[in-house]
Amino acid sequence: MKKSLLLGLLAGASLTLTVTSCSNPDYKTNDDVAVKPLPPIPAAADTTGGKPATNQPREINAVNATQDIKKMQPQM
Repeated sequence: MKKSLLLGLLAGASLTLTVTSCSNPDYKTNDDVAVKPLPPIPAAADTTGGKPATNQPREINAVNATQDIKKMQPQM
């Protein structure tokens, strides 16, 4: 019984604090804030050096996988 009473008091105090913090009569809105649009996003940097983009997806098969693995291997 003591635990339920303690939990009830805790819940009541929490609810009271929540309700009082949501309604603030001293809060004033400032509608006189100057709003200006953001600058445009700059274009992406050209990292290809003027070459055409090679973002063509390759077919996933054993031959292409073997070639990619060979390119990743350190050369001896």
